[in-house]
Amino acid sequence: MRPRDLPMSKQKGIMLLEALLGILIFSLGILAVVGMQAIAVRTVAESKYRMDASFLANEVMGEMWANRSNLALYTYAGGTPPPVLANWTAKVESALPGVEANPPAIAIGAGNEVTVTIYWQHAEEANQSPPPPPHQYSAIASIN
Repeated sequence: MRPRDLPMSKQKGIMLLEALLGILIFSLGILAVVGMQAIAVRTVAESKYRMDASFLANEVMGEMWANRSNLALYTYAGGTPPPVLANWTAKVESALPGVEANPPAIAIGAGNEVTVTIYWQHAEEANQSPPPPPHQYSAIASIN
């Protein structure tokens, strides 16, 4: 039996039910859009941090190229930075979150192969239990 064939007393509330279902479907769509927006904002922030880390790694490698005779002074694995890296480590700490707990590392290997690794971690990630490993960007160059 179709709704128009029912007597008026049996059709009461049909329109209200249709409106409630429409609101429910619309609300689910809005929640999905808000969720996608949150993911997009997080992805943009992550790409900005990765770009900043790339810039900072290239910056210190450029300094190494300009100061090749003192290349060994650039070795760093955390702690108090050597004087040639003091400004650079301060830039890294100001540009990226969580660097204090995850300091950058610069290793100089055989043949003057330099590896610069920069770590960062968002505050909400550091508070998770157990915390995920920090994000990292590594750049390798041979400085001759």
